[in-house]
Amino acid sequence: MTESQLAAIYSTYPLAESILRIVNAFKSWGKQKNVDGLSSWMNRASTFTLPEIDAFVNGIKLDISAVMNALTTRFSNGLVEGCINKINVIKRIMYGRCHFALLKSKCILLCEFN
Repeated sequence: MTESQLAAIYSTYPLAESILRIVNAFKSWGKQKNVDGLSSWMNRASTFTLPEIDAFVNGIKLDISAVMNALTTRFSNGLVEGCINKINVIKRIMYGRCHFALLKSKCILLCEFN
């Protein structure tokens, strides 16, 4: 998208520029892992009257301890999420075809080859 196209969008929809700024601020804040900037970002984001942004900010407020832990620790649950994803793929493939014993053996085989 060119600068002139962006300028045309911003002139037609002035709220779009503000939304883009707040989203980019969140992305850069998350990459920097700046814990102090979270509360100021949430205050700026709550000034919008958009239900989507309000729901996102409220979700962060409800799970603030998990968000803070994600920023301050080096640990990740990515490995566990990957295993759960593989098991769910196997379940979807096998849906309605087999019993639990075959699902169990496929999951065990999956773990042995990885």
